This record gives sequence, C-alpha cells and structure tokens, in this order.
Amino acid sequence: MAKEENLNTSRDLQDLQRKLSLLIESILNNSKVVAFMKSPVGQYLDRHPFAALTLLVFIALSAVPVAFFLFLVVLTSLAAFVGIILLEGLVISVGGLSLLCVLCGLGFVSLVISTTIIASHVVISSLINCGLSSRPQDLSSNCQLLTKPADSEDLNQE
Repeated sequence: MAKEENLNTSRDLQDLQRKLSLLIESILNNSKVVAFMKSPVGQYLDRHPFAALTLLVFIALSAVPVAFFLFLVVLTSLAAFVGIILLEGLVISVGGLSLLCVLCGLGFVSLVISTTIIASHVVISSLINCGLSSRPQDLSSNCQLLTKPADSEDLNQE
C-alpha cells in the first residue's frame, strides 16, 4: 500500500513537473520575453536569480502604496483646481516622503521574503530529492545535508 501511494505521488509529481515545464517553455518563447531577456537588464537578472526574485517581490509589494500615492496626487490636483494651491504642495510633499519611507521598508521586507523563499526552495528540494529517491545508491549522495558526518577519529582508527 505504501509503495502504491509512493508510486501515485511520483506520477503526480512527474505530471506537475511536465505541466510546469510546458508553462515555462510557453512563457520563454513569448516574443516580448525573448526581447527582454536579450536586453542588458534581462541578462543581468538571468545571471542573478536572487536579485530577480527580490525585484519581483518588491514590485508586487509596492503596487498598493504607489497606487495610493497616485490617487492622493490626483485628488489634490483636483482640489487645486478648486483653489487650494497651498495645501496641495504640502499634501504632495508629505505624501511623497511617506511613500519614500514605505518603499524603503518594502525593500527590506522584499529582501527578507526573497531570502525566505530561496531558503525554503533549497530545503524543500533537498528533502524531495532525499525522500523520493528510488535508488538506494543515490540516497547517500543526495542526502548529505541530512546525514551526520563521520568523526575523523573513527576514520583514523580504521
């Protein structure tokens, strides 16, 4: 029964891997993605995946504060048409400084989230490689992080 569940899990993971591979292939074959990947920024991000992940998380987290700031600017601009010009400059200045503070905080948070995602990816992939290895000879090489290293004294005695 355990072998059957392990076989079903293995098949499910292979199906998931195949679907993800097709999705990634279709994204990478998109003409806009190809043009971006040929640009210097795309090549840099391709060589530095942690920077790419951090940039992605930062953009996702900063979307709401930037949208709120733009809404505030439009609202104060409409108020300026009514005649409150002095208040508009003050509100936009305070809003700009607030946005700067929020974006700096989000930069730090995106670094922390990216680090957590990378660490989780490394741990989970090593656990999956160790747990789903069907060949016993590969198990010892794949699970080096999980096994206790032999003492140097034991090696010297032999």
